[in-house]
Amino acid sequence: MIMTVKSLAIIGTGIMGMGIAQIAAQVGIQVLLFDAKAGAAEHGRQSLQSTLEKLAAKGKFTDEQLQSTLKNLIVIEDIAKIAEADVVIEAIIENLEIKQQLFKQLESIVPAETILATNTSSLAVTAIASNCEHPERVAGFHFFNPVPLMKIVEVIPGISTKPSVVETLTSLAKRMGHLGVVAKDTPGFIVNHGGRAYGTEALKILGEGIASFEGIDRILRDGAGFRMGPFELLDLTGIDVSHPVMESIYNQFYHEDRYRPHPLTRQMLIGKKLGRKVGEGFYHYTENKKQNDQKSTSNANQQPPYKTDSNTSNISVWIGADLAEDKQQLVDYLNASDITIDDNDKPNSDSLILLAIYGEDTTNAAIRYQVNPNQAVAIDMLTDLSKHRTLMPSIVTEDNFVAQAYALFGRNNKFVKSSDKGSDVAVDATLITESTGFVAQRVVAMVINLGCDIAMQGIASPEDIDNAVKLGLGYPYGPISWGDELGAQRILLILERIYGLTGDQRYRPSPWLQRRATLGISLFTQQTNY
Repeated sequence: MIMTVKSLAIIGTGIMGMGIAQIAAQVGIQVLLFDAKAGAAEHGRQSLQSTLEKLAAKGKFTDEQLQSTLKNLIVIEDIAKIAEADVVIEAIIENLEIKQQLFKQLESIVPAETILATNTSSLAVTAIASNCEHPERVAGFHFFNPVPLMKIVEVIPGISTKPSVVETLTSLAKRMGHLGVVAKDTPGFIVNHGGRAYGTEALKILGEGIASFEGIDRILRDGAGFRMGPFELLDLTGIDVSHPVMESIYNQFYHEDRYRPHPLTRQMLIGKKLGRKVGEGFYHYTENKKQNDQKSTSNANQQPPYKTDSNTSNISVWIGADLAEDKQQLVDYLNASDITIDDNDKPNSDSLILLAIYGEDTTNAAIRYQVNPNQAVAIDMLTDLSKHRTLMPSIVTEDNFVAQAYALFGRNNKFVKSSDKGSDVAVDATLITESTGFVAQRVVAMVINLGCDIAMQGIASPEDIDNAVKLGLGYPYGPISWGDELGAQRILLILERIYGLTGDQRYRPSPWLQRRATLGISLFTQQTNY
């Protein structure tokens, strides 16, 4: 039976606690604010009041709404007064022992019907409730920062939690304007679990010297459509926050290869290069703003030292493509630019060999197509070519063919002087060194594969996984719908080739993805339980 929540208490009045308090108070719920630190609850309320008054001055809501919200925020100095609340939400430090002690204390105060919720992001709800006499009323209620803007909350039942508690919290989330998604009590729940692929794969690519962190950010932001590049995001979140989460989830899953962290962020943590908060991480910051005139710390992604010629009149291009639609797109692009297409069975010795491939490096692709790798440059067709292009020569591709590829796929076929690298670069094209799979292919395929694996484990429904990851992480698509958009067969091809060439277990395709790609059905398809 779903409880009608008239009042709730917030234990811990930091950023998260006050964010939850705000959205509850705005919908007419009485909120009791308590913090163990003297004066912290009052300070939190005053800070929130100042924020709300500024929003009201901008016309975000009326003065009547402002006063009503403030009236619902009540500071209490005595924790015993939380006995009046229907729901108590804990938002304190991420320390299991401290949380267990608090929940034991809360049980001695509140009535038997009161729901006890934890806003933990990384600890097991079952562990937090383990010392409680009534663990059946304990659940996770995980919001994301900033709470008023991040319209998603994970509802996590522990091993003993009653269904009515989950239903009440899911209903409460909806009432507060958020989507409540139900997740199993597993490491990282949905969002922190689903987000592992983005940063860890980007770090692996950086560690392999495939591209600089700036280049990787540019490819994934401009080409793949992510709101922020992975290294911009790591700097924003803070290495001191991100790296421990990477290690925690990796260890909690008993060293599952999909979640393997990278030594670089451990070094940065030790070296206190934590990101925006200290002015330096992957990027440098002044007054919390990223500085764009810095040199890359990586030798990867350096553009050719020679001058490139934008004259394309004498270029002839032979196309090898894994997918017919990719070949047609390239043919249309080249025809529109009056480029000669070499349509012989075997390319001429002076033709640029353009390979549109998936999950492979240029060398192996050239061998598979039985063409000369000295003439070959691969292009990533997974990303939006109208916004960004990624080019990958083989280790033996001759400079003149690399220059031709640049001339064809730079913005308006022109080049600009790059002050930070001291050489000519294509504005809308990024050159990477050979990789088994391009930057975007590797990262996007891993994001989708991990989403499929979460679905296979039954951690949440495919729809909830999709909504949680999209809303909680700001990805252009949820992982399940992204797989359907790009084609499950194409994602499976990328993973199978990378796994086959590297033997790295992190790239093994999820059976959820394999079966649905093989059958040609949506990744949202669930099997009936018998």
